[in-house]
Amino acid sequence: MHWYLVHTKPRQELSALQNLEQQGFQCYLPVMPAEKLMRGDLKVKNQPLFPRYLFIRLGLLSSSQSWAPIRSTIGVSRLVSFGAEPSRVPDDLIAFLQTLQASVQGEPKRLFEPGERVQLTDGAFAGFEGIYQLANGDRRVMVLIELMSKPVSISVAPANLKKLD
Repeated sequence: MHWYLVHTKPRQELSALQNLEQQGFQCYLPVMPAEKLMRGDLKVKNQPLFPRYLFIRLGLLSSSQSWAPIRSTIGVSRLVSFGAEPSRVPDDLIAFLQTLQASVQGEPKRLFEPGERVQLTDGAFAGFEGIYQLANGDRRVMVLIELMSKPVSISVAPANLKKLD
């Protein structure tokens, strides 16, 4: 048995995972918690570590179940191959990803980090640049802007911010 890489259709990693597992395939989809803006609120959701990819464990064609159903599985685009042969993924890479995933459970990747430069996109201060300070509850964040040559901390909805490079 070896690990291989499945290329999924856009944003259908979970669907492909569920459908492949229902067919009896052993699969692994590495996910990491990340903050996302959803309807103006910051929410923590598990996001695929490698968008549009998941891993599948398969045996040799002659000794295990057929690989043919993989291509026609809902959510699957194709099995990643180089030439005619599907490309193998080393077992130690899968073990490393599983260890990494276990070590960061519950620690989401933040959409905005303290000290990061942001721009207000809506409201009375639209167009102002500031420094992201911290989340202030579920629906508001604190941003430090300069107003009349003085630093002022304001509370805004996270949907009204964008990152500056």
